[in-house]
Formats: sequence, C-alpha cells, structure tokens
Amino acid sequence: MLKIYNTLAREKQTFTPIVAGKVSMYVCGMTVYDYCHLGHARVMVVFDMVSRWLRASGYQVTYVRNVTDIDDKIIKRANENNETIAQLTQRFIDAMDEDSAKLGVLRPDIEPKATEFVGGMLTMIATLIDKGFAYPAANGDVFYSVSSFQGYGKLSGKSLEDLRAGERVEVDTFKKDPMDFVLWKAAKPGEPSWDSPWGKGRPGWHIECSAMSSHHLGQHFDIHGGGQDLQFPHHENEIAQSEAAHSHDGKPCQMVNYWMHNGFVRVDDEKMSKSLGNFFTIRTVLEKYDAEVIRFFILRAHYRSPLNYSDQHLNDAKLALTRLYTALRGLAFADFTVDWQHPYAARFKLAMDDDFNTPEAMAVLFDLANEVNKTKSVEAASLLKHLAGVLGLLSRDSDEFLQAKSGAASNAVASDVEAAALNVDDLITKRLEAKQAKNFAEADRIRKELAEAGIILEDTPQGTTWRNA
Repeated sequence: MLKIYNTLAREKQTFTPIVAGKVSMYVCGMTVYDYCHLGHARVMVVFDMVSRWLRASGYQVTYVRNVTDIDDKIIKRANENNETIAQLTQRFIDAMDEDSAKLGVLRPDIEPKATEFVGGMLTMIATLIDKGFAYPAANGDVFYSVSSFQGYGKLSGKSLEDLRAGERVEVDTFKKDPMDFVLWKAAKPGEPSWDSPWGKGRPGWHIECSAMSSHHLGQHFDIHGGGQDLQFPHHENEIAQSEAAHSHDGKPCQMVNYWMHNGFVRVDDEKMSKSLGNFFTIRTVLEKYDAEVIRFFILRAHYRSPLNYSDQHLNDAKLALTRLYTALRGLAFADFTVDWQHPYAARFKLAMDDDFNTPEAMAVLFDLANEVNKTKSVEAASLLKHLAGVLGLLSRDSDEFLQAKSGAASNAVASDVEAAALNVDDLITKRLEAKQAKNFAEADRIRKELAEAGIILEDTPQGTTWRNA
C-alpha cells in the first residue's frame, strides 16, 4: 500500500483517499513575473512524478496547480518594463509552459489563475469576518487574526509565543497582533484593484490558494503539495483561513489529509539565491544539458531531500541516463500490461509506494538494464521502457538520445562521459570473460582503464555493478 510522508503528522502514513479510487491534489504553482528557476523545476517534476504514479496505481486523479498572476513583484516588474500586467504574466506563463514541457512535465488537469477567483476570495474573507476570524482595519486592509484560530502552527510546529519572540515581523500599527496577516490590501495609486465591501483593493497572497483549492477540490481534499519554503507561513496560513472559513458550529473543517513538501535546491552545497550569484533559470541550464538529463537528475534524489546542483552531478546524470538508453539500443519492444508481480516490477512498485522513493526505483531500472544487456530479452527491454516511462523517462528512441548534441556534449568532459557510458557495459563483459579464462592481468587492466575514466567497479554475488568515482 502507498505510504506518504505527511508533513502535518511528521511521519509516513498509509494513503487512504477520501473517495475510493479518486485522488484530489492541489500544488502551489508559480508567481509569473520572471523565468522559472531550478526550484520551480523541482516542484514541477516532483509533483508530475507523484501524479504519474498515482495514475499508474489505478487512481483517477484531479491535479490542480495554480498560477499567481497578481502580486507586488508582478506590479513592480510590469511598471519597470512599461507593459501591462496581463502582457507580463501571459509572457511568463507561456515561457513556464514551454520549459515544463521540455522537462517532460504533463499539464495539470486544472490551472487556475488568481485573478479569475477574486470573487471567491471576497466571499471567503467576508465569511472569516462574520465568524470572528478576521477584521477590517482603519487603513482599508483586512487582516486574519491568528490568535482566533486554535490550531495555528500545527503544520510547521511553531507556537504563536515562539513566533512572536523569534520571528522578524513587519511592524504595522493597524494590526491587532504582529503575527496577523493580510487577506485584502487597500488599493494604492496606480495599482490594479477590485471593488470590495472594504473599498477598492486586491487580495493578499495566502487567500488565493484557499479560494482556488476549495472551488476546484472542495473544502476537504486529499493532498496539498509545494516546496519546503512554503510550509511556513504560506501553507500554515492556508490551513488557518480554510479551516476557519469552513468551520461548523465552531469546529474547524479539516482542509487536507496529506501535506507534501519537496526539499530545497542547493548549488555546490550552498543554498541557491540571487544574492550569492548561484541562481539558475531552467532556460540557462537547458543551454548546457539535455532536458531529460535534468529530469533524471531531479528524480535521482528523493523528493524530500536537498537537491545539490553542480556540473559534476549533471554530468553523472547524463552518463547514467545514457547507460539506460544504451541498454535498449537496437532492441524491439512489445505492447503489454505490466504484471506487478514480476520481480523487477514488484521491487519498483515497493519503492514507489514507499513515499515515492525514486532513488530506489531507479536502482531497479539499472538492475533491469543489466538484465537487458545480458539477455537482450524483448520482455525485459519492454518492462524497462515501461517502468522508466512511469517516471517520464526513456520516451525517446535510443539512437535519437545518444546522437543528440546538447551544449554539454560539445565540451571534453561531456564527451568523455558519453564515451564511457557507451563502453562501460562492454568492458565489464570483457573483464568477466577474462576472469573466467583466468586472464587476471587483462581483467585488472580493464578495471584500471575504467577507473581512469571515473568508473568504479563493484563485484557482488549478483554480478558486477558500477558507479561514478
């Protein structure tokens, strides 16, 4: 049975959908004022993987990922560019769609824009005021009163006392409590605005997702996902808003059963940030590396662990993916339905059902590739291609991938990587033959040759495997 690490419970839990056979999932999407970066790529690829596995497991999935198309950064950038907000946001929505398609990310079932749901946000804000969870301020803003919601802090594990003592909070004399957050912002001169019972203004960031998720998935749904950086305050505030707005007789209505958060992206073991100058857009990375290599690199790490970006790690990913494609080269494939009792398929399923353990699932793919190299079996090759396809990998013809000349393939390091990947399995076979013929000098020479190319051999009872040095 599928188990998911639930951030709210701080443990893996057996997944039980609210409606048998169906899964409702909402993921916080992008704020579209610039090109998507590696952090966005990870969110897109990770939850695409989650959606793919849920569907492969037989669930009917409704996957919603929103677009934030109004906020301070968008307004500022549009003014700097001397273009309308609609022009700016549509340009970067188109760029986001182009980048995600290259990464093999399937479109979510529903992609709502924040500006399309202002009416729903106004209704929710009015409900929160009526129920005593929010209040209009003298300056035209509307604030959520965090002290009115008893469960505040349950997702992040933060108490209000600790937050007040340790968090840096912007001083706002119109708030009753420094921790209160804005639901509705009074209009400023020259900014876009909507009419409301509290005067012209625009919604705060947090209320957007509460309104859109409840509209499309209902007051109570299965999975809510996003990057680890959104756990607090964004997702904490979503819970407070939604559960208070949908409360009955003073009792909050549970918003989400399973909260999922993917880990941060780091660059050469430092947190990615513009201030450090190690901030990369997807488009920048695509200039150097094949898009499927990037997807492979992202999925090679468990979604909850930190992802460390470096040229070496991308080159390693290219070599590893090339090894999988090389195993399938020149082989035919059969159309078939996967037998999940098959030893390789069962191991793959066991890994994916263990909180989407893609590193372990990929280990199965490499074991299966070894089997294909030995037997040239159509059944094994077809199973390898199908299981990899569940992760959005190995969708191309092997020759197409192997002959593709990405920017990285033009430099010496990448050329060495590709050459090593093409030859390593053949050399392992020749070494095995030399050992069987008791030609140990030749076997040692081959091991040394591979070691000089950055390939470490490991002899096990099940056979010889290899890894990068």
